[in-house]
Amino acid sequence: MKIAITGKGGVGKTTLTSLLAYHYAKQGRPVLAIDADPSPCLGPALGFPSDKLLSLMPIADMRELIAERTGTTLGEAAGNFFKLNPKVSDLPDKFSQLHNGIRLLLLGAVQQGGSGCICPASTMLKQLVQHVLLQRDEVVLLDLYAGVEHLGRGTAQAVDVMLAVAEPTHRSMRTVAQIKVLAGDIGIKNLLLVGNKACSDSDRQFFADHAPGIPLIGCLDASPEAVVADRSGQVLHSIDQQLAAAVAAIAERIESTLPSAQQTLERTPEHV
Repeated sequence: MKIAITGKGGVGKTTLTSLLAYHYAKQGRPVLAIDADPSPCLGPALGFPSDKLLSLMPIADMRELIAERTGTTLGEAAGNFFKLNPKVSDLPDKFSQLHNGIRLLLLGAVQQGGSGCICPASTMLKQLVQHVLLQRDEVVLLDLYAGVEHLGRGTAQAVDVMLAVAEPTHRSMRTVAQIKVLAGDIGIKNLLLVGNKACSDSDRQFFADHAPGIPLIGCLDASPEAVVADRSGQVLHSIDQQLAAAVAAIAERIESTLPSAQQTLERTPEHV
């Protein structure tokens, strides 16, 4: 299962990612959670202890590693020759941390303006994402920034589903509409909407009325416990059972949209 989560900043992408991670981990499934946000905060949401968080570094910030794997020299101008398929297979295990059955990896963002390794760094990150999506046999949750910059046409087909997270505002829904265009451009076919921070029936209806041609797969209510979890370092999945149940229902609906699930449903009567 490979799931990409995206949406406007502040809508709750990381919260949903952490809830899904614990949902799958509690099922006994191996989980790789990837924080691709320029300002990584998935680790605290997952309850990773501070010593493990301090040992993590975004791959995009590992300039010596990027230079070594892409065959470039630190500080050289972008545009010079470099490897388009650098070795990345060892990176997820080597530069991640494991906690409560969830493996966390930070991608980071390619720095603009004089970094000297824009193209090699970008190539390295995309190659890493491609390896993770195509070669690793686990639940992969990719917490993206508002966009699809870490995905390309070659990797989009490996994403089982992309979840666009929105809050009940027009600005948030406009971002979802933009994401729909970007996702379509790279061939993502299974794009679903998750409403978040719903405080009333009118909020839930807002998502249904303004979804830009994207199936609404579920709504999450605003959670006072989310603030408690953020301040205390507790895991939200453990302290808000209602929210955890809502995410479990969303996860079940996600799996029902997958071709393999549809094929299983079609075959079931023959084996009853």
